[in-house]
Amino acid sequence: MSTAEIEYTHPDYDDNKLQWEFHLRSYLGGEQFRDGQYLIKYLNESKDEYGRRLDLTPLDNHCANVIHIYSSFLWRMPPTRNFNSLDGAPALDLMLKDADLDGRSFNAFMKEAGIWAGVYGNVWVTVDKPKTNAGTKAEELGQGIRPYLNLYTPENVFDWKWERTDSGYMKLVYLKLRESIIRHNSTESTVHFREWTEDTVKLYEVTNGEEQVLEEMDNPIGVIPAVYIPAARTSTRGVGKSDLADIALMQKAIYNELSEIEQLIRISNHPTLVKTFDTDASAGAGGVVNMSDDMDAGLKPYMLQPSGANLTAVMDSISNKVEAINRMAHLGAVRGTDAVKASGIALQTEFQLLNARLAEKADILELAEEHLWRFICIWQDITPDVEVYYPDSFDIRDYPNELQFLQAARASGVQSATFTREIDKLIADLILDDDVLKRVHEEIDSARQIGTFTQ
Repeated sequence: MSTAEIEYTHPDYDDNKLQWEFHLRSYLGGEQFRDGQYLIKYLNESKDEYGRRLDLTPLDNHCANVIHIYSSFLWRMPPTRNFNSLDGAPALDLMLKDADLDGRSFNAFMKEAGIWAGVYGNVWVTVDKPKTNAGTKAEELGQGIRPYLNLYTPENVFDWKWERTDSGYMKLVYLKLRESIIRHNSTESTVHFREWTEDTVKLYEVTNGEEQVLEEMDNPIGVIPAVYIPAARTSTRGVGKSDLADIALMQKAIYNELSEIEQLIRISNHPTLVKTFDTDASAGAGGVVNMSDDMDAGLKPYMLQPSGANLTAVMDSISNKVEAINRMAHLGAVRGTDAVKASGIALQTEFQLLNARLAEKADILELAEEHLWRFICIWQDITPDVEVYYPDSFDIRDYPNELQFLQAARASGVQSATFTREIDKLIADLILDDDVLKRVHEEIDSARQIGTFTQ
């Protein structure tokens, strides 16, 4: 295979690689975002002036905030798993504690996969196993040989192909991954590619345009052990929709307006002095202007100082864009820093929309993880029957408002001991943890039975 063939990329890769870079830089922020040069360049602005403006403009990183809020809700309660045939396998505990041979637990690995899928729109995870000449599973474990996971972001997945089987199932039949880049200097590097088919596995090395096959072997399991994990599904198989698709654009607009604020403040505080070349003058506090006695009155020096009245308008525009980001992400009640003005029905609706989005993400991760455990079982010659359950609902509630409502209901004067008792249970549900909640409910019921219950 030639270098051109090895480095060939799927058409969908070519269509999306710039978008992936933009979303990645928007998530990372800092120097990565600055180096993307997402500020709009002024007319006739020099390269040095533009670079200085890039250095002076801060980034309010909403993208990273949204991604990690989603992740924190998703992983507040970890998934449960029924391992069935895999239960008791010697490699199971090792896989749960160190899924990628880099120290990350299985839950930590899946959490990171969800984060990067949210950033890019999708990621790929492979289940690989080193070659071994061991004769038994015990000998393999003695050599440290077991299945492990690899996470690939989409810019490292160059090509892929699905085919529909006779039964209608879409099967992955080809996958080409860029495994590593070793940079020797500014112009020379070595790149490793791994090519998977159902029959073979090949490892290529490309150095300065010259390629060679480092390893070629039969595929020992007859399938490509790779799982595509989207943040949200699209009509294009192999390319998902990023959680930042619209938010990153709004963040870029805020970034440009923050640059305008910096320019307005700096120019307003430091006006430009306009003078003839021969006039001896200096700007700043205590500056002195020396003019010729016979100077034309129309040539007298003066200051150019723009009005700062537009500053408030720009700041209001930024506030509106932040509110738009919260609406798009359904996080207005979560990210809001000021008192929430929305009605109870509006807040409840927003929580339901956020819950629906999180539930969709949980379903995608649940299905992806079941596929991963299937490949792990195949590598271990075990019946693939692992069941995975992610939470279907996420407890996203406005606790202060609910508590205030329940307290008002209890004080409403309804003449019913049963009503009051059930209100007390609901209040306890809001405040207490599950480990003591059952006992508190029993105490509320027993207090009513022995006549000590009061309104």
